[in-house]
Formats: sequence, structure tokens, C-alpha cells
Amino acid sequence: MQNEQLVKLVIASLEEVKAKDIVTIDVRGKTSITDFMIIASGGSARQVKALAENVLEKVKAQGVKPIGSEGLDGGEWALLDLNDVVVHVMQVETREHYDLERLWQGAEQSRAQHDEQGAE
Repeated sequence: MQNEQLVKLVIASLEEVKAKDIVTIDVRGKTSITDFMIIASGGSARQVKALAENVLEKVKAQGVKPIGSEGLDGGEWALLDLNDVVVHVMQVETREHYDLERLWQGAEQSRAQHDEQGAE
């Protein structure tokens, strides 16, 4: 699966469970860890966990083998390492505190378009 296809799949999976403020950051050339970071917010620990689990389920169904995941038990911040795409799902307060968007502000960012899902 191409990186851009994986990004679209992750965004669609997050939107399906009503993630808020989905941001994609292109970090190619900024780090060797990954190519894209996707950051999304959930309103509660239960929703953060549901969002992360939905992404894992959808990518595995498409043959993507996640390298790892962290934080699924706590629900404050879940991290999914899909190799070329790293997904951060956080409660709003946690996201505001760590402000990953500002940390990577030199990288190209884009907000997910909710009508992209309907275009497929």
C-alpha cells in the first residue's frame, strides 16, 4: 500500500469513529522515523481507544502490519506505528499540552477534509 493510500485509509478510519481536528503532517526530509504523522483528538479515554482500535482493524484488513502501538490501555494518548505513517490519537487536553503540531511546524500540514470520504 502506498503511503498516500495509507494516509487516506487512516483518516477515513478516524472519521468513521468521529475523531476531531485530524491533521496530517508530512515529515519527509525532517526525520528518518516516518514519512507522515497523523494527529487526531478524541473526547474521552473510551473514544481515544475506539479510534485507535478502529484504525488498527482497518489497516490490518488491508494487509498493513503495524510495527507497534502504545497507550491503548490508558486512553489519554494512543500511538500507532504503521512504519511510514505514525498516528497519534489524544484527548484534547493532552494534545494541547504536547502541541505536536507546533513541534513539527516546519513540516507541511493539512487538515483532513470530511468530504473526501464521500468522494470515493
